[in-house]
Amino acid sequence: MDVGDQLCEAAKNGDAGKVKALIESGADVSHFDGEGLTPLMHAAKHGHADVVKKLLEAGAPWNALSPSNLSAGDFAMDAGHQEAFDILLNAGIQAELVLGTIARKDNKIGDCNGDYLEDRVSFSEDKLMDAESKAVMMAWEKPLMEAHAKAVCSGGGHILNIGFGMGLVDTAIQQYAPASHTIVEAHPEVYERMIRTGWAEKDNVKIIFGRWQDVLPQLELYDGIFFDTYGEYYEDLREFHQYLPALLKPEGIYSFFNGLCGGNPFFHVVYCQLVSLELENLGYSTQLIPLPVKNCLGEEVWEGVKHKYWQLDTYYLPVCQSIQDSE
Repeated sequence: MDVGDQLCEAAKNGDAGKVKALIESGADVSHFDGEGLTPLMHAAKHGHADVVKKLLEAGAPWNALSPSNLSAGDFAMDAGHQEAFDILLNAGIQAELVLGTIARKDNKIGDCNGDYLEDRVSFSEDKLMDAESKAVMMAWEKPLMEAHAKAVCSGGGHILNIGFGMGLVDTAIQQYAPASHTIVEAHPEVYERMIRTGWAEKDNVKIIFGRWQDVLPQLELYDGIFFDTYGEYYEDLREFHQYLPALLKPEGIYSFFNGLCGGNPFFHVVYCQLVSLELENLGYSTQLIPLPVKNCLGEEVWEGVKHKYWQLDTYYLPVCQSIQDSE
């Protein structure tokens, strides 16, 4: 048995002394054994928290994936090993705060916003697709968008939505008859379709064409804000959050499409925690409301779609408000 496999075996057995000795002798902590698992995955799977800690301290990659697309955090989560899970979650958050690796990798859907904006999009009854058959928005999201609309419209008043897509959230917002409803949309074909389908003629609707970064001077103070753009990096969402205090009234409600890392349960938890932390630093509390989505997502939903951007059973809907107001 080679040294890497020995390390996997020791991690699996929770033999902290042997793990330490093997690491000191130069064993590769990122080694994949015949099962396609790393020492960290074995330790997490069996709940050996002290070994998990040792391996992470030695540089074991917390975000390595097994052949079935599971990370060490997924193994700990599935087996209910809370201590190991907490150590891995903390390691993931710290790493993402510094490097942002999964966010950049996982959200590189359209390569960059500029590419998507120059792309041709196609509309059908149940999806909006880009030129590479990747879904921009799909009809299965309708109940989620209705829940987002309910959250941001709960205080009435003036509502802002960044990103129209198929108009699911905006249609839901209209049902609450807000005093004003501002929509920012950057894609020319989506914008043309909005005009063609009468959105510009609605009394309380104001459409602003352009990237949100470019139209900030035209925006005001709002009672509710929803953010859902396609083809942007996580950094763009973070950048938008920096402007929240200038756009959201002190008692206002903010929400966003919480879809990053939608193919991996543990990475998604890391991302949810990360955003909550970063919003907290800006003075906002984040409540994550679990919504089951498994029944909306049969295989037929993804027919003709290249990128299954959501594969989890539960969607966590973020409701953010000023910490002072939420106390």
